Amino acid sequence: MKKILSLLIALVAVSTVFAQGPLEFKVAKHNFGKIKQGVPVTYNFQFTNNSNGVVVIENATAECGCTTPEYPKSPIAKGATKTIKVTYNAEAIGSFTKKVTVKVANVAEPIYLHIEGEVVDAKASAAKPAAKGKPASKKS
Repeated sequence: MKKILSLLIALVAVSTVFAQGPLEFKVAKHNFGKIKQGVPVTYNFQFTNNSNGVVVIENATAECGCTTPEYPKSPIAKGATKTIKVTYNAEAIGSFTKKVTVKVANVAEPIYLHIEGEVVDAKASAAKPAAKGKPASKKS
């Protein structure tokens, strides 16, 4: 019975290591908060190659044209730290949540990075407060 329990614990531990993949990201989700419409925003997702060898990112794709990922095209050495730059164009007003899928060569499961925030009207956020008028006169 103890052998079976030990085997199950070892299997879960090994599965967890493989599920993480060769790249370890400091964060996989970034919230921009409120951003002005028409002003693109960028976040650099930093990662480290924790595998036993060189890693190649085959591609990084966004789920829509409003999000653009840029990733290292050359092989990434063991222990090296790099970034995937993700830019959101902020054209549409409202809340957004976008996903970037990162595919690493010879790894079945992709890595998912997420960005979110809220685009607000640039004119409304830049509007100045209305000028103060004269106080109303009191009638007697």
